[in-house]
Amino acid sequence: MDTFALIVTILVALFFTYTNGFHDSANAIATSVSTRALTPRAALAMAAVMNLAGAFLGSGVAKTVSEGLIETPSGGTGMGILFAALIGAIVWNLTTWYYGLPSSSSHALFGGLVGAALAGGTGVHWNGVVDKIIIPMVLSPVVGLIVGYLAMLAIMWIFRRANPHKAKRGFRIAQTVSAAGMALGHGLQDAQKTMGVVVMALVISGNETFGDPIPVWVKIVSAVMLSLGTYAGGWRIMRTLGRKIIELDPPQGFAAEATGASIMFGTAFLFKAPISTTHVITSAIMGVGATKRVNAVRWGVAKNIVLGWFITMPAAALVAALAFGVVKLVAL
Repeated sequence: MDTFALIVTILVALFFTYTNGFHDSANAIATSVSTRALTPRAALAMAAVMNLAGAFLGSGVAKTVSEGLIETPSGGTGMGILFAALIGAIVWNLTTWYYGLPSSSSHALFGGLVGAALAGGTGVHWNGVVDKIIIPMVLSPVVGLIVGYLAMLAIMWIFRRANPHKAKRGFRIAQTVSAAGMALGHGLQDAQKTMGVVVMALVISGNETFGDPIPVWVKIVSAVMLSLGTYAGGWRIMRTLGRKIIELDPPQGFAAEATGASIMFGTAFLFKAPISTTHVITSAIMGVGATKRVNAVRWGVAKNIVLGWFITMPAAALVAALAFGVVKLVAL
């Protein structure tokens, strides 16, 4: 196997992780920044550290990505498919970041993998794609919306007799914990996705076999690149999540973050499903906001976000398929 192709593919995978970090940093901290619970730089620093820590909490999601979605033929074709998949995901990440649309980096990657695999003529594990990607993609926003709504109702009832100003001060402090939980869950979910891709590259090159433990260096570099990307920040998307959907106060911010973190940890440990942190936190914000009054949520903005969710996988798949065509002409 060409060592150069392996190195290039791993470097592209790490660059995807970096774009994932600055694209999705808003998921963890937008609510805390918008409610002024944390300053932007303090929030980003905290999110970067917690992303790094979260990457070492498990490997179930990485196994799903590396083994459960597509076949990985050995040789140049397999590496070309993986390279094209990453290009598709990166292009979609950068496009949606530019327009401030909180789409899913995870589903951009999955769409890229499927599109490149189909273009390369290799097998797609459709049962795995449906069970681990499509069903969670549909269910997780619904769960986020409902749980966010119920969590906010519970907070409103528990603190119904509390002094509003004291309660808000308390929830600003609590948001430090909930934002840290979101960042930890983001690291647990998204760093593992890159680990899975790097493992695929190592298997294709013959340096690893499926079932081997994830090498420590793969965990470290994936976690570090995600953290660096997180610290770089995603200000465009942060404005969409923190302000454009609904103006949040500290109790609402806490409820949304606590909801998102709980769902991410539950799906990672119980189902090993690689869900989208973007879908979960966005839907949780909508659910929390709807407790104030239904029209408090800017549903026009929400509609554009949801539309972006549905086109992410096919759009990334199309770009990846085109990228594989170029790779095939140039290098295979």
